[in-house]
Amino acid sequence: MSDSRTPRAATPYVLVLYYSRQGATRALAETLAAGVETIAGIEARIRTVPSVSPVCEATEPEIPAEGAVYVTEDDLRHCAGLALGSPTRFGNMAAPLKHFLDTTSGLWMNGVLVDRPATAFTSTSSLHGGQESTLLTMLVPLLHHGMVYAGVPYSEPALIHTRSGGTPYGTSHVAGADGSRPVDDDERTLAKAQGQRIARLSLALSAMTEGRM
Repeated sequence: MSDSRTPRAATPYVLVLYYSRQGATRALAETLAAGVETIAGIEARIRTVPSVSPVCEATEPEIPAEGAVYVTEDDLRHCAGLALGSPTRFGNMAAPLKHFLDTTSGLWMNGVLVDRPATAFTSTSSLHGGQESTLLTMLVPLLHHGMVYAGVPYSEPALIHTRSGGTPYGTSHVAGADGSRPVDDDERTLAKAQGQRIARLSLALSAMTEGRM
C-alpha cells in the first residue's frame, strides 16, 4: 500500500482525462468540467494523453502545443473522481488512452482507486458509430481498479429528448463526418449534469478513500 501520509490536494478534484483527435471529445470534456466546477468544494482538473504511433521514431513534445497538459500518474493517484473521455475506434476507446491506462498497474496492485467514482464520455462521427460499445469498453478497466461507475440517469430529461448524442452509460456527442459539428444543447446539458453528478459523488465518497493513495 502506498504511504497513506501523502497528502491530497487542498481542494479535491475530478480528473477529466481525455484523448481528442479533431477536438470534439475535448469540447465535451470542457463542458463536463464546467459542470464539475458548479459544485462547491471541488474542482475539475483537465488532462490529456499523447498520441501513440507505429513509427518508432515518432515522439510527442513534453508539453502539447495547445489544450490540456499531459496526465501523470499522480494526477490519477490523487483524484477524488475520474471522468474518462475518448472518441471511438471500431467501437472501442482510442489507443492513446488505453496505453495510459495500461501503465497504471501499480495503482491497481495497491488498490489506490478502489471506491472512487468514475464516469466516461465519447464522441463519434455518426449516430450509430459505436457510442455505447465504446463507453462499455472504457468502464472495464475502471471496474478492474475497483472504481464505482456512474453513468447518466434517466432523471435527466435530455436523455429522452435528444436526437443526437446521449446514453445512460455516459454522455456522447455526434461530431459529424468531418468532426466539425458542435456540441448541441442536449449533449451540453447531459455533459454538464454528468460533471455535476461525478463531482457530488466524489465529495460523498471521499471519506471512504481518504489515505488510500
